[in-house]
Amino acid sequence: MPTQRAEYTNNQIPSPFPEGWYFVASRQDLMRARVIAKTWMGENIVVWRDDAGNACVAEAYCPHLGSYLGPETGGRVSEGKLVCPFHGYEFDISGQCVAAPFSDPPRNTWLKVFDSQEVGGLIFAWWGIGGRPPQWSLHPDRPSQEGWSAPEIRTVRFPGHPQETTENSVDLAHFLYVHGYGNVDRVGRLEIDGAYLQSRFDFRTVRKILGFANFTMDVSAVTHVYGLGYSFVDIHERLIGMDMRMWVLATPVDGIDIDLVLVSQVREIRNPKRRLAGLGFLPVGLRAPIFNKFVAASQHQDVLQDVTIWRHKRYRSRPRLCRADGEIMPFRAYCSQFYSDPSDVEKPGALAPDRASP
Repeated sequence: MPTQRAEYTNNQIPSPFPEGWYFVASRQDLMRARVIAKTWMGENIVVWRDDAGNACVAEAYCPHLGSYLGPETGGRVSEGKLVCPFHGYEFDISGQCVAAPFSDPPRNTWLKVFDSQEVGGLIFAWWGIGGRPPQWSLHPDRPSQEGWSAPEIRTVRFPGHPQETTENSVDLAHFLYVHGYGNVDRVGRLEIDGAYLQSRFDFRTVRKILGFANFTMDVSAVTHVYGLGYSFVDIHERLIGMDMRMWVLATPVDGIDIDLVLVSQVREIRNPKRRLAGLGFLPVGLRAPIFNKFVAASQHQDVLQDVTIWRHKRYRSRPRLCRADGEIMPFRAYCSQFYSDPSDVEKPGALAPDRASP
């Protein structure tokens, strides 16, 4: 059956851009590209680093005569400054014009700069209601990179909304029905503290490792949610004695599509409790990177199953829930703080338009 691209209208959702921190780029990608240009939260932005390694996220148009500052038109970085391809104006990471080739830089010439922070080599920028400054920070205790494999990063783009994707963190029933997980159990209570939400659960799943060997994973997972653009999952696998972690980062692109960025890491595996389809015979330094390839592929497979549903579903502001649905409505109450008119979240059709069936 034919599909139809979603079209959002103002009377159907409070905003396709909820307030919060949203992923922009990885440090690794920025080191390779020097300047990254993209559409983010409905804005055309550029990202670069100064000589000290500090990242800047800014609007992509020069305040002088409006030239686009992305690399496609010749925007570049010189000695940590972003250089406009049209007249050579240079901007530091505060957004101020600090140099011009033919005269002193004009006074009060600034790029619009977004507040940013970096977590685990991932760069995020703040999107505030009405342009207000950050109302909270990500991860008071930043995840250490010591002893962890390099991150595997994958991106899926589709029509959707970050509230719907983040709702998976409390929708435990779908793990069994969609992904085939077993023994999915809530651990403790859902914790909400301002913009922070914590969801704990255990499950079992059987996966094929390295394409040929099935093995059972007995998993304890703790999901840390900071707004609708940032979910961080701490995972401990009991049967092997292995630690993993994942980021699930939903970022609105243009009010229709979102980029769902999936990041995974595995901690160094020194003394596994059982053999991992031959991984136990590998040097210690290779075990986590190789297993992380498997983790990333498995996570990507699960998300693709969800995407098929997300891109065609219709939001129900007053769903007909059963006991197995857990904390869907407490989660939605949590979400209301990220919109300029929180009451809109509960209006019929608040999050998404009608979509044709697949």
